[in-house]
Amino acid sequence: MTGPIAPGLLLTEVDLGGTLVDVRTRGPRITEVAPGLRPAGELVIAGRGGALLPGLHDHHLHLHALAAARHSLEVGPDRVSGLPDLARALQTAPQGDGWLRAVGYHESVAGELDRHVLDRLLPSRPLRVQHRSGALWMLNSKALDLVAGALDLGSPDTERDAQGRPNGRLWRYDRRLREHLAGVDDSHRVALREVRDQLLGSGITGVTDATPDLDEVGVRELALVAPLHVQTLGVGDTLGLPANVSRGPRKLLLRDHDLPDYDTLRALVDQVGADGQRRAVAVHCVSRESLILTVAVLTDLGARPGDRIEHGAIIPPELDDDVRRLGLTVVTQPDFLRSRGDTYLTEVDVDDLPHLYRWASLCRAGIRVAGSSDAPFGDPDPWQVIRSARDRTTRSGAAIGAGERIASALALDTLLTPLENPGGAPRRVAPGAPAGLCLLSVSYREQLAAPCSEAVRMTVVDGRLAWSR
Repeated sequence: MTGPIAPGLLLTEVDLGGTLVDVRTRGPRITEVAPGLRPAGELVIAGRGGALLPGLHDHHLHLHALAAARHSLEVGPDRVSGLPDLARALQTAPQGDGWLRAVGYHESVAGELDRHVLDRLLPSRPLRVQHRSGALWMLNSKALDLVAGALDLGSPDTERDAQGRPNGRLWRYDRRLREHLAGVDDSHRVALREVRDQLLGSGITGVTDATPDLDEVGVRELALVAPLHVQTLGVGDTLGLPANVSRGPRKLLLRDHDLPDYDTLRALVDQVGADGQRRAVAVHCVSRESLILTVAVLTDLGARPGDRIEHGAIIPPELDDDVRRLGLTVVTQPDFLRSRGDTYLTEVDVDDLPHLYRWASLCRAGIRVAGSSDAPFGDPDPWQVIRSARDRTTRSGAAIGAGERIASALALDTLLTPLENPGGAPRRVAPGAPAGLCLLSVSYREQLAAPCSEAVRMTVVDGRLAWSR
């Protein structure tokens, strides 16, 4: 998808916050921003009054899972309802005797699933169903037989039935399953390239991959999404990285169904890093209990620049002073309020609803916040993230935490912050800045009024045209 090499680009009559200017790039940098620039042998792109932005950044998603989801069956509450409907969806999926991968499941569809339930629904082919949280895989017997070599029978992550046999419910098994099923076909590599084009087509030039504990193969395959820049949270300090990948804070995944005790988490945080220097951590905190535990450990050990809270689904206001004092950044996903909000209204404790995916009040408290999608568990469209941060309404139209709404411009600014500094100062189109750009077909003001990915005309990465409509 990367365009031909040229001496540079000249984008004419582009809208920079209400002013029409020309922008020249040379190599990976912007060199001039001024009206009336004359062509000097570079590729000339007529802006036609469209807004020119720095390329957008998604500060938390999962590239491998997003690629896998492209070849998966959606079985979430918005697609199926009840056991008969789920059975029909599975049984009418593309024919064959190979693996069927279903995603987005929630208990509100048809209750808890295990191998016995899935065997009744689809006994004829190996089936694995992913819970929409991303934490749980549910397999039928055919699938369990095929991955028997990947099972850790002594781990609490492998649930068992009354007879002590695996019941098909496998917690946090992504890496084990990926390693065990590697090499079956090339569809995953193809899907990664499709994901790259999808993200570039929405104006994204960089992402933070939050997949925990990536193996060597998983890291190497991130080269397939180049020219996208990738910061990964899921690798240690010694594993080599492709040219388009950088090492970010270390992801620590706190399992809400099995939280570590204080001493265990303290030891985990203290051991992250090399040469006696603690590396910044990105701690998965969905519940108030996991956040309280994390704040206590970081208060004891001392926070480091770059420490961040992933999700922060429930942040009680009484922790605001601690989060601000520690300098933690909250990387949040406001679009879950749209896609999952109606379920939240029935399942989340009424006392916690006002604190669900807070944004405006965190900013007022002096806490840095950055938006993200958590794709594929959320919609990867960054403009949908902006709309949801602005509206905070569910699919049915109910509002959740209306006082936490923020303006589209503020939400967009957090998607313009550097990968290594989410929620910091947004990048701007200016001389000397990186030539990662998003050209829109509408003005800045029009896009803020109705944010949509259809308005993205071109995406430039490192001074090269990477995608165009």
